[in-house]
Amino acid sequence: MAQAISVRLDDEALKALRVLEASGLTRSEAIRTALVSASKRLRERRDLAAEVAALEADEVDRAEMREVAAFMESVRAAG
Repeated sequence: MAQAISVRLDDEALKALRVLEASGLTRSEAIRTALVSASKRLRERRDLAAEVAALEADEVDRAEMREVAAFMESVRAAG
């Protein structure tokens, strides 16, 4: 079910809306698309941060990273 809302847009948001409308989207489509895209980006950042935290907490993985780093340092060309 669609729900109508009212918003006040500042100059930056109005410019962004004009860009989206210029691409052929209606005002409503542009706003819906922008909201869904912003929400998706936030979820992806949150998920990535959780994955990084899990990797950082994994001592076995951290030990392996240290081993790989030490190996890479040992085979690095002197220069």
